[in-house]
Amino acid sequence: MDPQLNKILKWSVENSAAPVEGAAPGAAPPRSLDPEVLASLFGGPSEADLMKDSMSAILSTDPEMTMEARMIAFDNFEQLIENLDNANLMEPLKLWQPLISLLSSDESELRMMAAWCIGTAVQNNEKSQRMLFSEGGILPLVDLAISEKETREVRRKAIYALSSGLRNFQEAMNEFVDDMKDKGQKNFGIVDAGDMDAVDGIINGMREEASKSA
Repeated sequence: MDPQLNKILKWSVENSAAPVEGAAPGAAPPRSLDPEVLASLFGGPSEADLMKDSMSAILSTDPEMTMEARMIAFDNFEQLIENLDNANLMEPLKLWQPLISLLSSDESELRMMAAWCIGTAVQNNEKSQRMLFSEGGILPLVDLAISEKETREVRRKAIYALSSGLRNFQEAMNEFVDDMKDKGQKNFGIVDAGDMDAVDGIINGMREEASKSA
């Protein structure tokens, strides 16, 4: 039997009987059905499907896919990954590498949205922080954040992503510090990723520099 149909059958059996008068006080209340199962039952796309469809639209080479349509797809994607569970789905759905690749897009709007989505996905989410680090996302974010040729909005979103990605994640912080030094930026020395005052000082300094961009 289809696993989704099995879930639906199990749910219906558990919840079909009317409450019995005098039932034990500790009796479990009826459970709501998993939204993914409901989507399957009624033929609607799951949120995982919507995430994949959004990324496909963003990456599409169809000449009829306008920038406005891509930005709408990106906005939908960002709203979906505000949910922690959806952000964690990015790994099994293999969406991290395509998202990081968009940091190098020729279009500043797409670079900005990619950085924004990364910042949303990794905020207070160690699993996503690790994926950003392991997929090589820290260095391109640094490039965007410090580039004087980059737009102010792109730099700000890259700094936002770094702010979320570095906090309480020492491996990413170490890579960031080393990369900043290698690129001739400020040498921060040893920075404790759990020291919020230290992290705030770094991020605020970068924001001040970014504010000088056009």
